[in-house]
Parts: sequence; structure tokens; C-alpha cells
Amino acid sequence: MRAVFLDFGSVTRGDMDCAVLERAVSPWRYYHDSSESEVPERIREAEVIVSNKVFIGRAAITAAKNLKLICVAATGYNNVDLAAASERSIPVCNVRGYATPSVVQHVFMLMLNLARHFVDYQALVKRGGWQTSQFFCPLDFGIQELCGKTLGIIGYGELGHAVADVARAFGMQVQIAEHKNKLPRPGRTLFDVVLQQADFITLHCPLSRETQHLISRKEFELMQPSAYLINTARGGLVNEADLLESLSLGRIAGAAIDVIQEEPPSKDNPILRQQPANLIVTPHIAWASRESRQRLLELLADNIKNFLQHKSFNQVTDTDSKIV
Repeated sequence: MRAVFLDFGSVTRGDMDCAVLERAVSPWRYYHDSSESEVPERIREAEVIVSNKVFIGRAAITAAKNLKLICVAATGYNNVDLAAASERSIPVCNVRGYATPSVVQHVFMLMLNLARHFVDYQALVKRGGWQTSQFFCPLDFGIQELCGKTLGIIGYGELGHAVADVARAFGMQVQIAEHKNKLPRPGRTLFDVVLQQADFITLHCPLSRETQHLISRKEFELMQPSAYLINTARGGLVNEADLLESLSLGRIAGAAIDVIQEEPPSKDNPILRQQPANLIVTPHIAWASRESRQRLLELLADNIKNFLQHKSFNQVTDTDSKIV
């Protein structure tokens, strides 16, 4: 059974063990990357195709006469025309839960960097600031503890739960935000109240019509001037122009983001061109530990094997992308 991975370069730096995929189905054709125009020809004879971010549109699905299964090598699956796949009764599956430890660790790395000014102090040492300091401990930048701070979590699926567990281990108070404009369920707090009370706010919800620009000027104005925003979810959750304005005006103390709306960004992207001192940007790497990427391949292989054996697998539907 012929299988094609359209953008294998997005999940490996030459450090992945592909044997688990080969045991699930064979033979494989691995492409480092594929443009949208290359996709129809590359999947024309394929029965199983895997894509991380390459768009699988109607034309490509129609051209692949032998296609039996579309696998997304990620949790989000907005890069697949689900309607076109459904019309041909071709199931689409995604992968969930593979990156939880990696993302959680990245979230707290960002939070600790904001709270303790790690990057600023590293830069101080490199430019000789410690060597010329009057005291043994230069106090050029304020240092805060996470202990005792309130963490607001927006999106309480697997990642939100895992972040909450680690936050409590740091001694933080945790507030779980209810859906925007909804009355809170037991254990949840009104969305606006979380924004008003949290010292740190971290986003862990999917991007959908309902969550596009979930955090914009109105939300920034509700936040404390001492608050920090963390986004390791999707760039579209945050209005980037409003974020830059809020940082420059001091509406919030700072932010750390691993995602932006345009990825990879253009050279004149405002976020990177302006990048104020109170903003940390990492290049969508929260998920990308070696262990996480290997788990991704293992779960992809499980999806394929279970499909071929007529067992339950991670088939997606239009209703899966709801904020929790």
C-alpha cells in the first residue's frame, strides 16, 4: 500500500526513527516539503497521505483516485478540505496529546523568563555588566516568583489540565476561564474576571471562528498593568496589532508568544520588526522536542494500523474544534 509524507522536513532534523511508520504500511515516499501545486501529482497513486501543514484541497483529493486515508501530522486539521474528503468517503485523522510535556515545559520556560528576566540578565553578563557592577548581585531588572501568583488558563483540554498541575506545583493559584460570554460552570471563572485577576494568562484553545482574535484591545484593557500573556496555541487567537499597542502603552507588563498569524513570517512582519523589549518570541517550537516528534510518528502509525484493521482511530469531524 503506497504512502506519502508530503512535508516530512517539518517534523525531522534527521533524528526520527521511521521504522514505526514502515511497520504500519509500506512503501513510503518522504518529501522534505511540497508546494500546493506539487501535491496532486505526488499523491496521484497514493493510498495513504500524511501532511503536517501542506494544504490538501479538493483538486488534490479528486486527483488521488486510489486514496483511502488522509493523516494530519498535527492536532489542527484546517489544512484539509474535509467536505471534499467526506464526499469521497475518505476519512481524515489527526494526532492528539503527543506534545503535552514539551508544550507545558515551554510555557513555564516563557513564564520564568518573563518573571526573572533571564534573557536580560544573560545579555547583561555578555556586555560586561556584572564585571563592572558595584555589588555582587546586580539588580538591574526586577525579579518575581511564580509562587503566589494567579495563573489564568483559557482552554482547559489536555494541555490546560497539564499546565494547571505544574502551576500548582510552583505554588500558583489557578483560575480556569469559562467560555467567553458564558456563565461559569462549577470550577470555572467568568472569562472577563480571569482577565482582570490573573497575573499570567496562558492560551490553550484551538483556532476557530469563535476564537479568532479572542484576545484583542478590549481584553487587554481588562488585564492588570502587571499581567503577562503567554500564547503557545495559535497566532490567530491574539490580535497582533492590539498586542503591540498594549505592550507599548503599558496596558500589560509583557508577553511571550510561540505562534503568530503568518508562519513562517515575512521579513517585514510587525511583530518581528517592532519586537518591543517586553515581548519574547520563539519560532513555533513549543511542541518540537525530539521525544514529542517521535511520539507524533508513533501515533500516526497507530492511526494507520487501526484504520487498516478496521479498528477505532482518531477520525476528525467538523465539531471537534470547540474551545473547552
